[in-house]
Amino acid sequence: MRLRLEVNGERREVDGVWEGESLLYVLRERLGLPGSKNACEQGECGSCSVYMDGILVCSCLVLAGQAEGREVVTVEGIAGGDELHPVQEAFVEAGAVQCGFCTPGFVVATHDLLRREPEPTDAEIREALAGNLCRCTGYEKILDAVRLAAQRTG
Repeated sequence: MRLRLEVNGERREVDGVWEGESLLYVLRERLGLPGSKNACEQGECGSCSVYMDGILVCSCLVLAGQAEGREVVTVEGIAGGDELHPVQEAFVEAGAVQCGFCTPGFVVATHDLLRREPEPTDAEIREALAGNLCRCTGYEKILDAVRLAAQRTG
């Protein structure tokens, strides 16, 4: 199967996609975008979060064929060129990056939250990040990063 989609603002075509292949696999293995991580493959951890047509999705649960003709934005596409997005900068500055495996999903989820709610409460932050798991931290630095990003983007 041939897959045509827009990824991070660029039209892309991928040949030889099989029917059961996930969008996550296409992004990582066929398009060379390793930012979205393959952790649980069940939509439980959020490490593979991307936007599809502006909606936050777990790319491990999206069949590649479902992305036909769609617009996908990955953690790599959030930044403008060589500059980090303020959300990405906040995660670095707040020390919210441990092993880094969950970080792309948290960054995309935070970006999504701040698009919808520029000045979120702590309860709104926790709710927005509830679909993301980190096995390294107690989440406090991640929450600090979201608060810092909100100050800078709001």
